[in-house]
Amino acid sequence: MQKLGPLPEIPDDRPVLIAGPTASGKSALALRIAQERGGVVVNADASQVFACWRVITARPSAEEEAQAPHRLYGHVPCDAQYSAGHWLREVAPLLEAGQRPIITGGTGLYFTALTQGLAEIPPTPPELRAEADLIPLDTLLADLDPATAAGLDRRNRARVQRAWEVQRATGRPLADWQADTPPPLLPLTSAVPLLFDVPKDWLLERIARRFDAMLEQGAIDEVAAMRDRYAPALPAFRAIGVPELMTYIEGGCTLDEARERATIATRRFAKRQRTWFRAKMRHWQPIRPAG
Repeated sequence: MQKLGPLPEIPDDRPVLIAGPTASGKSALALRIAQERGGVVVNADASQVFACWRVITARPSAEEEAQAPHRLYGHVPCDAQYSAGHWLREVAPLLEAGQRPIITGGTGLYFTALTQGLAEIPPTPPELRAEADLIPLDTLLADLDPATAAGLDRRNRARVQRAWEVQRATGRPLADWQADTPPPLLPLTSAVPLLFDVPKDWLLERIARRFDAMLEQGAIDEVAAMRDRYAPALPAFRAIGVPELMTYIEGGCTLDEARERATIATRRFAKRQRTWFRAKMRHWQPIRPAG
């Protein structure tokens, strides 16, 4: 585990939230707190919920999971849809289960939904989602109302497409639904919110090392095992590294090219995460590498 600066006081009765960009060391810190101070580690990473992935999503290993209770990891079938709403419904009973939750991950929307509330939007019909999958990103954006478009990461297709689907399915813009957001399950003042604030160069070096480690640990075999079920439109198969390695497995590129593409995609993802955290988590307590 990398050395960290001093941690803030963590009362025994408060949930702990640990957010940060990919490869920053969140899971290791969550496990350390669970072992030293008690609690159950709860996943808040949108890719680590899927049963088919462990290596390619850097999910905690079986050995790590045996060292402390872990919840919401690898429990969703790979052909299932899964959203922040699904996650929020699953995390709700864990807040009342008697063991202090240590919620960790890099999906900023999950933390925002938990601590600020989530609009109760009806599900999108499958046929509408199939239609949206075929529409170019620029066209989806052009169809959105200005208020909704202004609040989106315009490069994040999943978020843009979700907004388009909501508007088309309900006749109401996503921004209107969000304005009717109910109270949060866990107000920020009732938790210990920790945010990894790490230097860019430090993080990029760890990203490169981690993908190499994934390859050594069997990421290619893990992805190849899902070749017959590969469906690029499903959330599980959008996990970074999956499309790139599937292209390699199917002969569309060399392994070096797949590695480079996956590394670039991870860097871009980390940049988007850092942008989200700076905008949405200004009041979280920063955690920095020591030295």
